[in-house]
Amino acid sequence: MAQDRYISVNKNVSGFSFANLGLFTGFADGIYNAVYSLVLLEIFRSSAVVGLYVALYSVFCFVVGLFANEILRQFSKVRVFYFVMLMLAVCYAMMSFSILPRTFIILDYTTGIAITLVGVLIPLFMSDFSKNIGMARLNSRYHLWLNVGALFAPMVAVAIANAFGNRAAFFASAVIYLLGWGVFKYFRIVQEDKHIKPVNPRKTFKALWKNTVAFFKVDGMLRAYLVNFGYYSLRAMRVLYVPILVIENGFDKDTLGWVLTLGIIPYLLLSEAMGRAARRFGKTIWLVLGFGSFAALSALATFVTGVPLLVIFVAWQVSGALMESVHDLLFFDGTKKSQQTKYYGVFRTSSNLPNIFAPMLGAAVIAMFGTTAAVWGVTAVVGVFSILVLVARK
Repeated sequence: MAQDRYISVNKNVSGFSFANLGLFTGFADGIYNAVYSLVLLEIFRSSAVVGLYVALYSVFCFVVGLFANEILRQFSKVRVFYFVMLMLAVCYAMMSFSILPRTFIILDYTTGIAITLVGVLIPLFMSDFSKNIGMARLNSRYHLWLNVGALFAPMVAVAIANAFGNRAAFFASAVIYLLGWGVFKYFRIVQEDKHIKPVNPRKTFKALWKNTVAFFKVDGMLRAYLVNFGYYSLRAMRVLYVPILVIENGFDKDTLGWVLTLGIIPYLLLSEAMGRAARRFGKTIWLVLGFGSFAALSALATFVTGVPLLVIFVAWQVSGALMESVHDLLFFDGTKKSQQTKYYGVFRTSSNLPNIFAPMLGAAVIAMFGTTAAVWGVTAVVGVFSILVLVARK
């Protein structure tokens, strides 16, 4: 399967088994994201500096994503997945304590390696075991479980943060990742180990560059990359600045928890439906509707305050839900299964790169206009740009 040989596996395992892991990653990441920007704000005392920190962190994750193919050439996917899931559990547990800022940052970067590789590996496992199911159905199931987990995450995060402090919520993420590791172990997957070859840094960087160039030479991959970039740019800005703006508008953490929780409902309602809709009507129409409505709501959010702003924060989740199950199908539908392990690491950097540029642009517009709400002007522009990429002639 896709260049890697599986020696044995639990007979009940299918692509849906890996899609179901979304319950654990969605729950754990939802708790983490609910308090992450607030913890950074406690450390740096400035929303603009928070944006710059996230940008630098994302540069690191971007590089890790580029090296994913080289890592998978040395080690089996199963072995890497076991390791990174445990790494997340251990590091998040350590981050939950009142540690020095520099220690928190070191652990944060360590989890960046693991999170990036988990994001690469789960879709590849799904593809390897997709058989006649198809990636559209598996993507829908995966995002459904992501959102089921994320539905409860904000309220859990807020409850823990109110009782024990913002950082304490990370411990819940650690426990959830440990449970996910246990479920993966139940799959009883044995994969052929690879012979570890001596690493020549010069040859490694040369191979990395050649693989990146080859990826963009594949027909349709530039468009797929730019669309994914646009989707994750909107997500990056939303995750980073919504919690900050809710608090800046005078609302408490309980209100933030409700805003984040209600925002998950459109994803739950539309996850399975979008998989069917994409198969029937294609991907482009839903991506255009998603980007277009997000851009329009972003323009409103630049000057709206108070409760109407909270309504927008919830409403534009419908825009995200329209795109969630289809935004990466341009890659899977446009490549052969034998190419996917080779190129997915490069493609996946389109989810890391926005975390570099989006917060930097956010920090720049905050400094320029003197208000955090100015960041929604950036998301409006990203939405329009993404539509132009989609409708442009090939």
